[in-house]
Amino acid sequence: MHSKRIAVVAAFNRFRLFHWLLAGYAAQARQENPNFTSFSAERGKTLYFAEEQRNGKTMSCTTCHTTDPRQPGKTPAHRKVDPLAPAANPERFTDLKKVEKWFRRNCDDVYARECTAQEKGDFISWIDSIK
Repeated sequence: MHSKRIAVVAAFNRFRLFHWLLAGYAAQARQENPNFTSFSAERGKTLYFAEEQRNGKTMSCTTCHTTDPRQPGKTPAHRKVDPLAPAANPERFTDLKKVEKWFRRNCDDVYARECTAQEKGDFISWIDSIK
């Protein structure tokens, strides 16, 4: 019973963190685009699987994070990458500073630019839907 209560509290806290994170990205998205209405998990999934050519190589989020974000991945330098999906790694997306650091780094690596607030919110909406 105690472990079940802990799991419920953890799930509620994660829900609150994601809600807070998405609310911040929604405010930024409205500043970037006054026509912004909502985030889309489908657009987030499309962003995750989108392929780009970088230095003669095809890159996407799946290059390091795998096609199943519940599984561990590996960087091109063969460093281990913990699972991206919060369902498999509850620590993901719980620290805004880390979230922004990794969005900045990974968006630049894959897309050669920063991701927009809408893209970040779309992505988080999708990744949180994975169970």
